[in-house]
Amino acid sequence: MKPHVICHMNMSVDGRIWHSRWRPGDNRMTGLFEGIHDQLGNGSWLIGRVTGSEYAKATAYPADTEQTFQREPWFAGRDARAYGIALDAQGRIAWGRSDIGGDPIVAVLSEAVSDAHLAGLRGDGVSYIFAGKRELDLALALDILNRELGIERLLLEGGGVSNGSFLRAGLIDEISLAICPTIDGARGGPHVFDSSHDMIGPTAPVRSMTLQSSEILGGGAVWLRYRVEND
Repeated sequence: MKPHVICHMNMSVDGRIWHSRWRPGDNRMTGLFEGIHDQLGNGSWLIGRVTGSEYAKATAYPADTEQTFQREPWFAGRDARAYGIALDAQGRIAWGRSDIGGDPIVAVLSEAVSDAHLAGLRGDGVSYIFAGKRELDLALALDILNRELGIERLLLEGGGVSNGSFLRAGLIDEISLAICPTIDGARGGPHVFDSSHDMIGPTAPVRSMTLQSSEILGGGAVWLRYRVEND
């Protein structure tokens, strides 16, 4: 069973998500993202590898291990109120920590990840699941998260490539956008929904989008929520 997936992001009026490039800087609305996250239920959340790397406290795990591990889910614990889930198909993130903001980390891996990386994750107390041989099957990952951890509602919170992958897979049920009174205006920055540079298609299989609510927030920001129906 798939969790209800809400893609929640802050963006500039030109759809960009690198806050450091937004102008005017005073309008970046510090704390707005977290505040809306809490209003949306403050539950389990998912990020991509690039965003996940920003939270890493180690540079690398040891390159070798004498241990071997079955390619099956492993959990340091199953009783958390919320989990911080990170896509990391090739096992590139050395966490050096077991949680983010008190939410235990769960890595979503491919079966191609090395035993040494799995040993590093276990040493850090980082749970992990497998969702594909070499590339990630996002629908499978959601099914496992629901089945193994009971996650019924998940906040998808970037980056743009990960958001775009979920969108094109038809896995997003709702979009929550906080539009800040800022402009990026330069080339090269990611959008809310993005892709790799060499990808032209496919487009998102979205059949309809229905506005659920709109709210003007302090400082001129606008919060929009859309229900998404996929083909």
